Amino acid sequence: MGTDGGWHRPARRGRPARTGALAAAAGLGLCLVGAAGLGAWNVQVVTGAAGPVRETADGFLRDVAAGDADRAYGRLCADARTRWSGSGFAAWLRTPPRVTGYEITDVRVATRGGRPRGTVAVRLIRDGGAGAAHDLPVVRDDDGWRVCGDPL
Repeated sequence: MGTDGGWHRPARRGRPARTGALAAAAGLGLCLVGAAGLGAWNVQVVTGAAGPVRETADGFLRDVAAGDADRAYGRLCADARTRWSGSGFAAWLRTPPRVTGYEITDVRVATRGGRPRGTVAVRLIRDGGAGAAHDLPVVRDDDGWRVCGDPL
């Protein structure tokens, strides 16, 4: 007669709105973690590059002030070396008023297009003691940092 199958728990109603909200919150959290990680990496690249950018500019300007055109030319990026021949660069450095000294006043590093680039603010001292402010662009090349753009 009575085939009672026992007690069954009533079916629970689904909560699609709550499930969707949880999924959206998890996705947003993942995006925030990714953005924070990318920001931390960018800060690390920029702060870690200030030293090498300064050393590159210092070496280049030391060579220029000493009149060592070959070593200074070797510190230029590939793009700048296509615009200047070695002999043309050396002749340009010997053209008065020559650079006889320098003072680095600021180093700035930023990323552009995912690549770090530096700008070194320098006061160039020329023959006769006249000084002139100049921004020296420095870029990351395959084998290190190089002076690029208009070197002087």
